[in-house]
Amino acid sequence: MSEALDRIANALDRLSPIPLAQPDFDKCDAFLWQTNPMGLIPISNVSYIDIKLLLGIDNSRDTLRANTEQFSKGFPANNALLWGARGMGKSSLIKAVHRDVGGVILIEIQREDLSSVAELLNLLRNSKRRFLLFCDDLSFDHDDTTYKSLKAVLDGGIEGRPENVLFYATSNRRHLMPRDMIENEGQSGVNPAEAVEEKVSLSDRFGLWLGFHSCSQDIYLAIIKGYCDQYSINISTDDLYAEAIEWQATRGSRSGRVAWQFFVDLAGRRNVCL
Repeated sequence: MSEALDRIANALDRLSPIPLAQPDFDKCDAFLWQTNPMGLIPISNVSYIDIKLLLGIDNSRDTLRANTEQFSKGFPANNALLWGARGMGKSSLIKAVHRDVGGVILIEIQREDLSSVAELLNLLRNSKRRFLLFCDDLSFDHDDTTYKSLKAVLDGGIEGRPENVLFYATSNRRHLMPRDMIENEGQSGVNPAEAVEEKVSLSDRFGLWLGFHSCSQDIYLAIIKGYCDQYSINISTDDLYAEAIEWQATRGSRSGRVAWQFFVDLAGRRNVCL
């Protein structure tokens, strides 16, 4: 009998769900959106890198900061897509800008939870605060229709995107879709051009595109030197560069992430806490 009553209660909850409780946005400026159970989880300690340490991406840094500052002050601003080489500070820049500008609530949403974004927008729409939605490593594969839910954030449908919500995303793909997927769509189907346009048009809905490219060795070494200066690690420039170049050679790649990984190893060997 009790099991039957539980099933009836669950069915009624699905038909008329309990309204989501709005958290106290004055006590925390970063949240994680979850769907099971649905709600916002406060994040008290966000992993930040000082914006001054993000070298080699000066134009992207200044552009994104200016866009975010406009938004924080209540002026028009664009949704932003940060795309390009992995490990070059795309997600770190978003978090660093959020911290540097202030006055905006950062909400991270996982790609697989985009289908629930309408509920999140309804929760935020009537708030007096301003919100920056952030989705890291955003991309879509074959037969993935989740991208259609993202249009609710970028365009807002008939109701329009809330004026107090902005969306930033990072991706290794400029058009968020695999290249072979776009090419295959263009070679098959009754109206192949329409199929391509539907998928490529998603990235076009971002008003701001910021490209990130693999860094040169000079930038790689400058990033590491900046970390050493910031954390007061004393090491000769020749020794530092020799070790850093050897580290990059063993990794077979060079990026801001590799520079940070080398610095973490160096700091650990020299008993420096970060």
